[in-house]
Amino acid sequence: MKEAAFIRQNKTRWEEFEKVIKSNQQAHPDKLAELFIQVTDDLSFARTQYPESRTTRYLNDLASKVHLDIYKNKQEDKNRFITFWRSELPAVMYEARKPLLYSLIIFLVAGIMGAVSARYDDTFVRLILGDGYVNMTLENIKNGNPTKVYASESELMMFFSITWNNILVAFRVFVFGFFASLGTGLYIFFNGLMVGAFIMFFFQEQQLSQALPVIMLHGTIELSSIVVAGAAGFTMGNSLLFPGTYSRLDSFKKGGVKGLKIVMGLVPFFILAGFIESFITRYAFMPLSIKVLIIGLSAILMVYYFVIYPIRLKRYGKF
Repeated sequence: MKEAAFIRQNKTRWEEFEKVIKSNQQAHPDKLAELFIQVTDDLSFARTQYPESRTTRYLNDLASKVHLDIYKNKQEDKNRFITFWRSELPAVMYEARKPLLYSLIIFLVAGIMGAVSARYDDTFVRLILGDGYVNMTLENIKNGNPTKVYASESELMMFFSITWNNILVAFRVFVFGFFASLGTGLYIFFNGLMVGAFIMFFFQEQQLSQALPVIMLHGTIELSSIVVAGAAGFTMGNSLLFPGTYSRLDSFKKGGVKGLKIVMGLVPFFILAGFIESFITRYAFMPLSIKVLIIGLSAILMVYYFVIYPIRLKRYGKF
């Protein structure tokens, strides 16, 4: 290839590199690494084809600048934990905003279907929730505490078992995305179906006003996290279905890493939900104002961190 053609072919990309380097805002380490690989590839070609040219010297200088920027960013390793929560996970959530919407829609539609099915089919609730759970809850309702199940064992044992189970559910939702997103969609659908039937069951027993605020004390974070886990599964599954300009394998690797980051980021939220369910939800007859406060703060936390905050960071050019 003639040098002039080589320059025309890559000039736009080199100019983009320069903008990133000259920007006062610190570039994301992954972006810098990608730039460095591309620049060094171009430099290697130029050294072979045009060893004494100004183009080779220019690319050598550009590669050196990118390398220095990467070296400067090594200090981020010390604060990687903070960086992950402050910018890395929100950046992934911004990219996954459409999968998150799909996950929410599937969950809500399934919830409505579950509620309608339970309303018109007396056997549906038992089919979904099981005879043991339904009979136990009916007995609790008779005894005046429809949500007594949340006080059925010690706080600490309940905390560990519930938290571990919820984390496993999130990982299953994510891993099922391997099956071209279909597995994730079905898992989210089943969870929505179960929640809809659950709510209708209490409504039919005329206990919804008492039970729902108690359930949503922990359910606000727990159910929201399952929907977010669905976005992780769809992110991985869609990368396999729609690789774009990447090879299918490379696309799947990138999608898998992004999805895994989302699921790992959910772990503290499941721990928080498990804590609330184990140590707070058992006090079913606490004042309604306290319930509303906990539910409201939980909803604000989930919506802000996973939806609003990523949009704000993107708008202000933080990633």
